[in-house]
Amino acid sequence: MGELIFIGLGLYDEKDISLKGKKIVQRADVVYSEFYTSHLAGTDLTKIEKELGVDIQILDREGVEQQASPIKEARDKKVVFLTAGDPMAATTHVDLRLRAVEEGIETRVIHSSSIFSAAPSILGVQHYKFGKTVTLPFFKVMENYPKSPYQGIRNNQELGLHSLVLLDINGKNEEFMTVNEGMEALLHLEETLSEGVINEETVAAGIARAGSSDPELKAGYPTDILNHDFGEGLQCIVIFGDLHFMEIDSLIAFADAPESIQED
Repeated sequence: MGELIFIGLGLYDEKDISLKGKKIVQRADVVYSEFYTSHLAGTDLTKIEKELGVDIQILDREGVEQQASPIKEARDKKVVFLTAGDPMAATTHVDLRLRAVEEGIETRVIHSSSIFSAAPSILGVQHYKFGKTVTLPFFKVMENYPKSPYQGIRNNQELGLHSLVLLDINGKNEEFMTVNEGMEALLHLEETLSEGVINEETVAAGIARAGSSDPELKAGYPTDILNHDFGEGLQCIVIFGDLHFMEIDSLIAFADAPESIQED
């Protein structure tokens, strides 16, 4: 009887996988991974294979979503499917697990850290005050930029909630949207829609290289974020709703926010 085990690699590099996850990988018959839904900016396939002591087969979107290669192997083998972050943070992985269960294949999940928990933690703000997460895609024609990310932030703000804004990645070309590019897109949407979601007094934060030994954080107003150099690595933005005084203190202490945010 086979088994399909979903294991998270964590946030940044090959050493972020849990000890439990590492031991299971080393006992597997087949190990797959994909890096199109997320990415480990601090490592590469060679380093991951060396750390885990196994060969890893990399799947593209078709291999996961259409061919479902891990399911085919798991009918009579112990198969591990590695993903960046936490394995069930991407709906395509949930779908893969459901399809495995429908075929009578036993499944397990070995969790790991993800940006969904790391972003609030590194900034020192409250996890339960985050609303719906939105994603900013790469888009060549800004005039046709999708409105849904802006609308998602607006809906969160109406409830006083913070918004985690994920920034697009292009795994094939190793291209990652920066905080600066993301803020430009949000300001463009504000200029187009003019609903006051992103104004000069909006408090936001940019995060780069979460999980590494040198993460870059900057909180403040849109111009502060736009003009800050976040360097390389995976990045994200947080747009804040109503801030508790302890959250304000944390943003000043941990993310170099201007003290003027205390007065807003």
